[in-house]
Amino acid sequence: MKDIKKIVNKFIAYADKYLELNKNDEIFVKNRVLEILSKSTGEKLTLEERDEIFSTLSLMPSKIQEKFSSLLATDGKAAMDWFYNYCVHNDYVKLSQLNKNPRFNRNGLIITINKAKPEFKNPQKAKQENSVEGGFAECVICRENEGFGLRNKRNLRTVEITLGGEKWFWQFSPYGYFKEHGIAVNCKHIPMHIDKTTFINLMDFVDLFPHYFIGSNAALPRIGGSVLAHDHYQGGREILPMHQATAAYTLYHKDYLDIIAEVVSWNGSVIRLVSKNRNSISALSEIIFNAWINYENVELGIIAKDDEGFHNAISPTLRKTERGYEMNIILRNNVVSKEFPDGVFHAHPQYHMIKKESIGLIEAQGLFILPGRLEKQLNYLEELIKNNIALPKEYAEFKMVYDHVKIMKGDVHEAMQNEIARICNCILKDTAVFKDKKQMVNFLIDLGFNL
Repeated sequence: MKDIKKIVNKFIAYADKYLELNKNDEIFVKNRVLEILSKSTGEKLTLEERDEIFSTLSLMPSKIQEKFSSLLATDGKAAMDWFYNYCVHNDYVKLSQLNKNPRFNRNGLIITINKAKPEFKNPQKAKQENSVEGGFAECVICRENEGFGLRNKRNLRTVEITLGGEKWFWQFSPYGYFKEHGIAVNCKHIPMHIDKTTFINLMDFVDLFPHYFIGSNAALPRIGGSVLAHDHYQGGREILPMHQATAAYTLYHKDYLDIIAEVVSWNGSVIRLVSKNRNSISALSEIIFNAWINYENVELGIIAKDDEGFHNAISPTLRKTERGYEMNIILRNNVVSKEFPDGVFHAHPQYHMIKKESIGLIEAQGLFILPGRLEKQLNYLEELIKNNIALPKEYAEFKMVYDHVKIMKGDVHEAMQNEIARICNCILKDTAVFKDKKQMVNFLIDLGFNL
């Protein structure tokens, strides 16, 4: 590598400007970077070498925590802004790569193609990918991953927060799906679960960081996240489409008159509770949760329990607005059948060429993360349509997309985006446990609600 000392000095100047490198540590850090670069065998740094250099340039975890805690004492937004910018500058959050992901808004949804994320059509494969070998961590999101080079976590930094009186920590996602995407993780390695403490924890989080939303995946396979072995939430700074959806019906509960309950006008099945009273939100959320996990309606295909165990779950997601706490409770069910072996309330087979992976918390709120392969595949389909070329056999699974876009007038690229958004909305409808909003109203009336 040419001009190695010049490169070292550039890194040091960068760390002085963006990573709060202490002048007293400069010589030590400079020599560590020089050593790393001296061992490099190529003209371009590998990902591992970049991680190692940026870890060396970054503050130690204790110093990160000191600065974050100092800011958090007076301003949660300022604390999180500083920490996010630090994680971008120390190259853990791959912002430049994230900005290259195709993204568009259509028909009330946000559609992204994540080129950095591998596609896991098989839930078991996703589970295997998240296994951990070596090191001190029990899973891929444990805090013990901080600094672990064999998983490219050398420059990972986390910060401790308190939720429900317990120790949790926050870390940003290196390949986030939306603005300032991160996860709050229980410091205890315990399985994903939802109970009354979940609602309290979510409210504690938005009290600390009112500019963020926070939510929990359902704690069941096929409809939950890929890491069910460790309790965690997801959140960030983006206002997702479901957050802006209006009410199809408004109800009130006789015992909680300070709460507005909304059956949300959304393709999924969502109940929104709105109040400035934390205790009321928590108590009524628990009532709905307990009722739903035992709810069964064979005519609608909703099976609460069978030989495989429980099938009903919720994905609660919360944000703070001028109206108060807005707790969105997404009703989920992961039952399977002969017709739908991947899930009765999952994306149906005719849409699997677009999305076969689990429809988790983020997609359920209207932000679809589609596999990277689609960028090339959709571009190819557009070229076929523009040039009036027949669909080849190897693209047979895309026949519906090809046929629909071909008959649309106007710009082919825009027509393709409209078609993908149409399919994603259809997938949301597939996940809805109540296809008719009046059915959800009846569910709530049985719990003591009134229109």
